[in-house]
Amino acid sequence: MKEKKMKKIEKADELIRLNKYLAMCGIASRRKADELIQQGRVAVNGEVITQLGIKIDPRKDKVTVDGKPVKPEEKLVYIVLNKPKDCITTVKDEKGRRTVLDLVKVKQRIFPVGRLDRNTTGVLLLTNDGELAYRLMHPKYKIEKAYKVEIDKPIKPEDIEKLKRGIMLDGRKTEACDIYILPDSDRKELGITIHEGRYRQIRRMFERLGYKVRKLHRVSFGGITVSGMKRGEWRYLTEKEIRKLKKLVGLE
Repeated sequence: MKEKKMKKIEKADELIRLNKYLAMCGIASRRKADELIQQGRVAVNGEVITQLGIKIDPRKDKVTVDGKPVKPEEKLVYIVLNKPKDCITTVKDEKGRRTVLDLVKVKQRIFPVGRLDRNTTGVLLLTNDGELAYRLMHPKYKIEKAYKVEIDKPIKPEDIEKLKRGIMLDGRKTEACDIYILPDSDRKELGITIHEGRYRQIRRMFERLGYKVRKLHRVSFGGITVSGMKRGEWRYLTEKEIRKLKKLVGLE
């Protein structure tokens, strides 16, 4: 009886969730992979899967995305791009606009870690390590993101305090953040550090208080910067930087 039970346990351990498998294949993060599944773009052994939470046997099952077979990436790559304006943070754009993958050309299938809106510049990570990407974007890990913001008029001292304490967005208060006025900026340029990643969060925070964001630049993400890099330039992360990111999310 014990031997039979052990075999069942071993077999169960060989199964993994479909979204995790897609992440291992460098298709997308687990969250984005769930979207692909729900859109009916993923098939297992020829059968389209739309239900989330399905497990597969990676040794036997054949998985396709948009009809193309996928398999785990042999080499994991980690890249930082100094994203320029007028560039879409996505793998491809239906309207034919320039995407970040038009700038970063590598053999591996990579995807952006999170999003920066079209006119936001600065640090953007790209990888084919789905597990790391998933954790970096998960609210649980509170990854630090630092920005430089330029607004249309001098900010009031009381509004700085409001931003520090949190602003109501979508019926939910933003978490406390660090914010300070940059020197010689007439109170129009600020540094702000957040630990969330809501949709257009910083722009919406300032808009809520009556300010228009003219420029938004991400200075760092989890301590990774684009210091010394021109807009549109990219580089591979160093081993030290990779270890640092993995440590932040409990992978090392």
